[in-house]
Amino acid sequence: MTSHVAAPVLIAFVISAVLGPVIIPFLRKLKVGQTEREELKSHLKKTGTPTMGGLIILAGVLVTSLLFVKDYPKIIPILFLTVGFGVIGFLDDYLKVVLRRSDGLLAWQKMILQILVTGVFAYYLMNYTNVSLTMLIPFSGGKYLDIGIWAVPLMFVAVIGTVNGVNFTDGLDGLASSVTVLVATFFTVVAVGTKSGIEPITCAVAGALLGFLLFNVYPAKVFMGDTGSLALGGFVAAAAYMLQMPLFIPIVGFIYMIEVISVMLQVSYFKATHGKRIFRMAPIHHHFELGGWSETRVVAVFSVVTALLALVGLMAL
Repeated sequence: MTSHVAAPVLIAFVISAVLGPVIIPFLRKLKVGQTEREELKSHLKKTGTPTMGGLIILAGVLVTSLLFVKDYPKIIPILFLTVGFGVIGFLDDYLKVVLRRSDGLLAWQKMILQILVTGVFAYYLMNYTNVSLTMLIPFSGGKYLDIGIWAVPLMFVAVIGTVNGVNFTDGLDGLASSVTVLVATFFTVVAVGTKSGIEPITCAVAGALLGFLLFNVYPAKVFMGDTGSLALGGFVAAAAYMLQMPLFIPIVGFIYMIEVISVMLQVSYFKATHGKRIFRMAPIHHHFELGGWSETRVVAVFSVVTALLALVGLMAL
């Protein structure tokens, strides 16, 4: 029983930990450095730190999942969404940092690719799995919400929203990694408890992130880039859907949600008031930084909040 839980964590961890010292110097040679925003004086020293480290996470998750996929076919759609969004992130990073195209993928190109990948996932889920689009309602004692055909457009909103939430969260050393380790652990506990058959990949993500954190905690030697953050967003959304738990994303993924909402509020308010701001800076983790919090403190507090909300999520089952 424990082999399909402990083994993927350990295998993915080892792959990440071993690949780090190989891939980071390679990325440095490619000169795939991060550029930082001028307003964040404390971040200027990070300029040039290699990005695209999400390749380390993806390798750990992909290799580990392939070892278990024969016995656990339900990990296929999660692996597809994780790798699919990872590829979109990789293209964006590659254009930005290797080909020096400041925008990377244009907004419409990114959106079309995200809709395509989500569409394939939705089609597979509805036609090749026995997973229903009815959604478990938190704190309902096991009741499910059935919104019929509207479940499909909601899936597009939930998947793309989650992916972009994780993307916005990835702005401090170890922040997205630390928060997502806890979210992956939450899904693992639920997957094991419900015998859903997806636990090898939720464990692989947790293991790969623990290995990546060795190089990503403050001061980071590598950043995950969009390659990592979009892949992790795809994983969170796919795992939630395979467990019929998209309504739990706002609970356990509260940090992702608040990051997206802070950006939307800031941009809307800025336009409406011709230049006034609600937050010192968005996404919201920068607001706390400019308020005097150290980077490590923001990461610790956001991680503690996620850990507590994961417990709330378990109670909400």
